[in-house]
Amino acid sequence: MKTFRKFYTDNKEQLFGYLLRKSGSYHLAADIMQESFTRYLEQYSDREQSPALLFTISRNLLYDHVRKNRFDTVYEDNRHSLEIDQENAYSVKEEYKRVLKAMQQLNDDEQDILSLVVSSSLTYREIADITGNSEANIKIKIHRSRLKLKKILRQNMP
Repeated sequence: MKTFRKFYTDNKEQLFGYLLRKSGSYHLAADIMQESFTRYLEQYSDREQSPALLFTISRNLLYDHVRKNRFDTVYEDNRHSLEIDQENAYSVKEEYKRVLKAMQQLNDDEQDILSLVVSSSLTYREIADITGNSEANIKIKIHRSRLKLKKILRQNMP
C-alpha cells in the first residue's frame, strides 16, 4: 500500500485542476482540495487508496459549499503564473478564462463530467461510479458535452 504522502503527491494536481474547473476560484479549489485530503485521511486511511473515492469526497464538498453559499463564480486573475513571456502568458490566461466561462454555460452534470475527465486519470468506469451513471452513459455524455462546449466556444470567438 502506498504511503499517504505518495497518494497526495500523485493526486493533488489532478484534484486541484478538477476543483478549479468546477468552481472557477483558485482559493476555493485549494481549500476544498485540502479538506478532501484531510477527510480522506481521517475516514478512509484503513482502506486501499482510491483516487475515485478522493474525487467523490471533493465533489461532495464542493456541492455542499455551493448549496450553503449559493455563490456566483468569480474568475480570478491570480492563477498560477506561467514562466513564459508576458504576451504569451496573457494569451494563455485569457484563453483559460474563456474556456472556464464557456464551461459555466454547460449544465452542472456536463461541467462535472468534463471536469472529471480533463482533471483526473480516472477511468470512465470510475467516473460512472462517482456520478451514479452507467459507463456507456458517461461516454455519451462526455461526447455530447465536448460538442456543446466547442459550439459555445465558437459562438463566443473574440
